[in-house]
Amino acid sequence: MKKRKMTCGLLVKDYDETLDFYTKKLGFVVVEDVPMGEDRWVTITLPGNQEAILALHEAHSADDLALIGRQMGSFPLLGIDTDDCLGEYQRMKALGITFHGEPEVEPYGTGVMLKDLYGNKLFLNQELGSEKEVQAGQEPIPLQGMGL
Repeated sequence: MKKRKMTCGLLVKDYDETLDFYTKKLGFVVVEDVPMGEDRWVTITLPGNQEAILALHEAHSADDLALIGRQMGSFPLLGIDTDDCLGEYQRMKALGITFHGEPEVEPYGTGVMLKDLYGNKLFLNQELGSEKEVQAGQEPIPLQGMGL
């Protein structure tokens, strides 16, 4: 059975501060924000995307609170695809986003690791052959011969 939507969860300390960060600084949009008894059902995604949804869950137990900011350990929680990694890096840096270094060109594209408001790692990536690279006159590297 094939479905068209994927929803994954993210533990947060506070819905509103998380929405503020993800929408105003990272550019996500709210899909749903509805009351559910004493809780809320809050989902976000990237603009124009309804296939991958991030459901926010406010942590209350000590076990859940201990996971906030380290839900994927040393790995990125999310990968965010962009057509202008350097431009997004500069925009987000001006908004106070913490980055692990600067965007680097790799065989798969240009990318940089950043942190969300709780310390979760997110990876911002501009794939090879993106519109911005083509406009800049950069030649995309062919994937043949790279083990891909």
